[in-house]
Amino acid sequence: MKKLILTIACSLSLMFASAGNYKVERDIAYRTSEDKYTQQQCRLDIAAEKGAKDAPVIVWFHSGGLVSGKKEAPQPLMRDGVVVVGVGYRLSPNATVNEIIDDAACAVAWVYENIEKYGGSREKIFLAGHSAGGYLVSMIGLDKSRLERYGIDANSLRGIVPFSGQVITHFTERDARGIRDTQPVVDSLAPLYHVRGDAAPMLLLVGDRELEMLGRYEENAYFWRMLRLAGHKDVEICEFDGYGHNMVHPGWPLLLEFVKRHK
Repeated sequence: MKKLILTIACSLSLMFASAGNYKVERDIAYRTSEDKYTQQQCRLDIAAEKGAKDAPVIVWFHSGGLVSGKKEAPQPLMRDGVVVVGVGYRLSPNATVNEIIDDAACAVAWVYENIEKYGGSREKIFLAGHSAGGYLVSMIGLDKSRLERYGIDANSLRGIVPFSGQVITHFTERDARGIRDTQPVVDSLAPLYHVRGDAAPMLLLVGDRELEMLGRYEENAYFWRMLRLAGHKDVEICEFDGYGHNMVHPGWPLLLEFVKRHK
């Protein structure tokens, strides 16, 4: 485990330098449906450097508690030739949590099948997301049945990087069942339920344990421990000292460094 006292202003300033070399294609449908809401939400944006070829790919899922938020291909990730995919998905209460997870899996399968057209490599796909997005990438990266439905082996992922992701059953699911926020539940809709030693490399990024929401650091610390006990050899957890749940900004350089190590 690492607790980071952040002194990375220089790294952050360097990160914002190269987005101008990127072209962004927006609102690409990844799911076919006659339902207008599904058509509206199940779209993605792709940012790729001009002339990209065989590049690593970060598929990014937005935050918002599974009830709000919108897709984005984060500009700070547009560097070092990385192809960035920002995924939109249906939201509760217009979709169940199970259906939202399936949207995430469907989007990743679309990336596997199509990303080479945009200069990315299907052999170098990384999943990342903040909060609700972190929950989604952990679910589809650990519960192998999610991607298997679309003919993809989750173990072919190069890495999974949740930013302050929920690892017990998501609070939106618990709310739908009438369960309060402070009542932990671990069932098949919890990433923690699916820990396994053969999963892709993982980097768990979390805010300060005294500032995070509802014990989010402790959830992830237990997640890290159980992954290690299950035999996972390549999982790290990093706590950002002084940052609360909105700890995305200092996480960008660690995500990019993780991609460099594992691509």
